[in-house]
Amino acid sequence: MRDNKSIAINQQGVTVSTASPRTILIVDDSPENLAVLNDLLCPRYRVRVATSGARALQIAGASPYPDLILLDVMMPGMDGYQVFEHLRADPDTRDIPVIFITAMNSIEGEMHGLELGAVDYITKPIVPPLVLARIHTQLELKQARDWLRDQNSYLEAEIEKRMAENELIQEVSIRALAHLAEIRDPETGNHIRRTQGYVQQLATELRKSAKFAPLLGERQIRLLARSAPLHDIGKIGIPDAILHKPGPLSAAEWVVMKTHSRLGSDAIDLAERDAAESVEFLALAKEIALRHHEKWDGSGYPDGLAGEAIPVSARIMAIADVFDALVTPRVYKAPLSYDEARDIIAAGRGGHFDPDIVDAFLAQFHAFRDIADRHRD
Repeated sequence: MRDNKSIAINQQGVTVSTASPRTILIVDDSPENLAVLNDLLCPRYRVRVATSGARALQIAGASPYPDLILLDVMMPGMDGYQVFEHLRADPDTRDIPVIFITAMNSIEGEMHGLELGAVDYITKPIVPPLVLARIHTQLELKQARDWLRDQNSYLEAEIEKRMAENELIQEVSIRALAHLAEIRDPETGNHIRRTQGYVQQLATELRKSAKFAPLLGERQIRLLARSAPLHDIGKIGIPDAILHKPGPLSAAEWVVMKTHSRLGSDAIDLAERDAAESVEFLALAKEIALRHHEKWDGSGYPDGLAGEAIPVSARIMAIADVFDALVTPRVYKAPLSYDEARDIIAAGRGGHFDPDIVDAFLAQFHAFRDIADRHRD
């Protein structure tokens, strides 16, 4: 419900009033009763009056919203209980406290009003000191509720802001680290952005299947895309003579080149150990860095894992990484066309790559081409 702020906290932490006099709506079809209550309340509060249920709903739903409603039960047309139901059904008025006022002096009537959700029940003829005391109590309670609600809203907004800041810091830190690898291997250019896009596209497509859906929720996909840029961070530890060699690597050089996956995993592991608590995306980044060169048939490195022993994250990264390597120029090769790269990956179905992920790649091949074009070097 929207209403006027009534309290705030100053810089010294002291509660201070920030509101104009609080508004009370009196609803009664009797002019005499309205006059009595109006005379009683006007010195302390802003008073508005309504002589029918329909008019009461109009006033209650317009700014300034009442802080409290005194509602007669017995009225022609729409009675107080019906008015109360309408008030509770409207998001703008459902939190306004209501005190029923009635000439019916019965326990059943009082219980019915309280069961509906009224905060109090006053019988006529009214006793002014008692009415004032009850109104004061309910207004103080509403003020406290409003303050707690506003504090909760503020805290929720602050938490969301801090989480967004933390995510931004993570994104910037990841890209900064990944760009270190790019500096060592400048030919890769926008490789980070492209592979990140490929990974997200594949994971989103795989999520449509019952097999992968439990493993690839929205959060998991977000973490996976965030972690992907660190897959080749280990290349920082590879000598320039090998990393920039224009021709094929010798057997000995290839042994050194293959160490980049473990070098990257170890580097991320060290960063993870320095953290005060577990960092989910680092664990995923370490997994990708170590395993994205494993192959479905067990012929990959560093450990020759096969099939589903290879983490899903690394299986996804494998296709993203290979596709990008095929379609972009390297010091040792010219780029292939998108269709040629597609055919090579399709041929690796069940050998190099997880068959299900190849199928997802083929289904999203158009998206891969779009990402490659959008982030050309």
